Amino acid sequence: MNSEIALFLIQDGLTNGAIYALLALALVLVFAVTRVIFIPQGEFVAYGALTLASLQLGKLPGTAWLLLTAGVAVAAVELVQALRIGAVRRVPAIVLHYVLVPSAIVVLAWWVAPQKPALTFQVLLALLLVVPLGPMVYRLAYQPLANASVLVLLIISVAVHFAMTGLGLVFFGAEGSRTPAFSDAHWKLGVLTISGQSLWVLGVSLSLIVALLLFFEHTIYGKALRATAVNRVGARLVGISPAMAGKLSFTLAALIGALSGVLVAPITTIYYDSGFLVGLKGFVGAIVGGLVSYPIAAAGALLVGLLEAYASFWASAYKEVIVFTMIVPVLVWRSFTTHHIEEEEE
Repeated sequence: MNSEIALFLIQDGLTNGAIYALLALALVLVFAVTRVIFIPQGEFVAYGALTLASLQLGKLPGTAWLLLTAGVAVAAVELVQALRIGAVRRVPAIVLHYVLVPSAIVVLAWWVAPQKPALTFQVLLALLLVVPLGPMVYRLAYQPLANASVLVLLIISVAVHFAMTGLGLVFFGAEGSRTPAFSDAHWKLGVLTISGQSLWVLGVSLSLIVALLLFFEHTIYGKALRATAVNRVGARLVGISPAMAGKLSFTLAALIGALSGVLVAPITTIYYDSGFLVGLKGFVGAIVGGLVSYPIAAAGALLVGLLEAYASFWASAYKEVIVFTMIVPVLVWRSFTTHHIEEEEE
């Protein structure tokens, strides 16, 4: 290995590590707020990438029908609950939020997709189709059992993962897709060639991390999520709705996942089940941070990206084994340094 190859591997590792860092932050956020180990995080990566690929082909993505169906299902659940407690005034808002708005997004996608609009509009439309699925998944699968144990919530996550993977196969087929790069530009820095797409990935990832930091520090909803993460019971006592916190955390996780899929689609071919492997590498980074520390989780995810890049050069057949083996010493170390804490009673 010479210096040129080493620098290229560092660039590749940092590019992949930036995506893994975003997913690790989303996993830490969801777990801190809801105690859910969000295994389906990777499915939002695949949905975001494949939805954008469908739009670029001028086709209506299957996620449009999933959005409409999930919206109707959530509306039915919310309407039953509202009528049961006599909150008839909530009915128009429920119908607007879960039926009319998703229907408008689907109609917009159906009308715009064949016209193949500009890339920026296609990305925004893909996010509009995928991101609302996050809070809908929470409302249908997790909110009814929000007070269950972490193990029960993990089992639900596994079930949701398999359901979303199966739906991805139905909507997008078994063949993979790859979107054009956001930029074909290349710059020469000594012996290293820097691609425009790598800069897009790093720039957008860094911008999103900064935006999340500002959101948590300077907005009322961000502070509400922080309070819920620190003490769910105390947050509820001061008027913070656990359901609102859960839906908001899943919305942010879906946004991060879908945007990560849009960024990674020009770099590698994405299949209906590719998200699981990508999300699992973000999970390794999150485990390094103990599912509680955002900076350590991000650093761990960058380390995963670099380790994967060098492993693909030295032993490409075993790169996945090498990456996932990294989690073993971390778990062993934490088992000796962390005391068992019983789940808080609610």
